Amino acid sequence: MGIEVKKLSLVLAVAVATVLSVSPLYAANKPTTVPGCKTPTAKAHTPVTVTEPMAVSKSLPKTMTIETNCGEIVISMLTTKAPLTVTKLSALANAKYFDLSFCHRLTTQGLFVLQCGDPTASGSGNPTGWKGYKDENLPANKPNNYPLGTVAMANSGPGTNGSQFFIIYADTTLGPDYSIWGKVTKGLDLVKKIAEVGAYKLNPSDKKPYYATDGYPIQPIEIRKVSVK
Repeated sequence: MGIEVKKLSLVLAVAVATVLSVSPLYAANKPTTVPGCKTPTAKAHTPVTVTEPMAVSKSLPKTMTIETNCGEIVISMLTTKAPLTVTKLSALANAKYFDLSFCHRLTTQGLFVLQCGDPTASGSGNPTGWKGYKDENLPANKPNNYPLGTVAMANSGPGTNGSQFFIIYADTTLGPDYSIWGKVTKGLDLVKKIAEVGAYKLNPSDKKPYYATDGYPIQPIEIRKVSVK
């Protein structure tokens, strides 16, 4: 199971409302919210168009701050190891590409990731007109090659990076296929709490939610603003 850019079997239009219906169903045996998280206001939407930078920026920011409805996630960006990736993501952040979008995928078994960066929240969205860019700073093919706190790009094959990225909240073993561009320095406890609540999918027949090890976070995680400096 990899971290691919692909469509999940979710319907975001009803996702937030569905979370509310999860509460009475599972309240007796598992929490459905993280204390301190605010009600999200974002909606899945067509992303803004951003001109793709084709060369590495001469002045790269070192820190990305993701402001969510549950608190801040701060990432130290690996500017020397993944300069092209940092350049591309910084352009998206400065254009407000990520603002008011959802982290659309949470996995809780086998691999431990929170995946974000797709304003369409379908799992298949990428910046309009971008062709995909090369991989950088790929790890060795060994156990736990994506350790706790790692931030890396999701893709659909070599050289297909776009806007989607994932945060590792527990040591994870993956194929060495995903560009590592950052390390979480603040907010990892928040991601862990979201993971503890779990993920869900919708039953295709009746649209009712059920627990899943790979699905939409039960506690909605909304990116309100992303900034780099």
